[in-house]
Amino acid sequence: MIPVNLPVVRAKKPSRRPAPLRLFGHLAAAVGTATVCGMVGAAVPALAAAAPGAATPESAPATTGCLATGDGFLRAHLAGALNLDVDWPNGDTICEGESRPGDAGVRLSFRRKHASRPDLLFVFGLSGVREGAPLRAAGANLTIIVQGTSAIYSTRSDTRCTVDSLRQQRLAVPHDYRVEVRGFCTQPAHAVRGDGDVFVSRFDFAGRVHYILPGDDP
Repeated sequence: MIPVNLPVVRAKKPSRRPAPLRLFGHLAAAVGTATVCGMVGAAVPALAAAAPGAATPESAPATTGCLATGDGFLRAHLAGALNLDVDWPNGDTICEGESRPGDAGVRLSFRRKHASRPDLLFVFGLSGVREGAPLRAAGANLTIIVQGTSAIYSTRSDTRCTVDSLRQQRLAVPHDYRVEVRGFCTQPAHAVRGDGDVFVSRFDFAGRVHYILPGDDP
């Protein structure tokens, strides 16, 4: 028998980046690099353009909701182009979060497990956040995407919203934390395209953040 040397196929290491946040880079192609910089890469155009209720292959709903500990949530008051009170409990909410590579800050996203009307995706970019440390009076950037439509609203900087308080609790997975935030905005989030704005007078949430270390798969 003639020996055959077969190539060794190595399994690709799964990405540790949360599913909704893996899509942030695609926003540049949708609304332009300058806009992405203003939004700190904080929106997901693939989700925004999808039909309401559609799921992407990488964003299957978590069976435990936002946090496995059962204490995740999002609450906010919106006025303007979107006029409603958001009160999303842990079980019906999908939340993801990660640190921003190269600086002190984190991003967190929140959306409903099942599509609603309006079908909203919230993304918060928080400045000055470091692993495990509490924080007060920090800047926050907010992006709101109305999924199933072309509507995206963003503050485009961290000077229009403020984090009153932020505290972190270590979770079971290394470098994963429950991050609880209370904050408010003093100016509205403007439409990325077209007219209109959304003013978020207050927001409170608790979600998961994974802190990416040098050498982690992005």
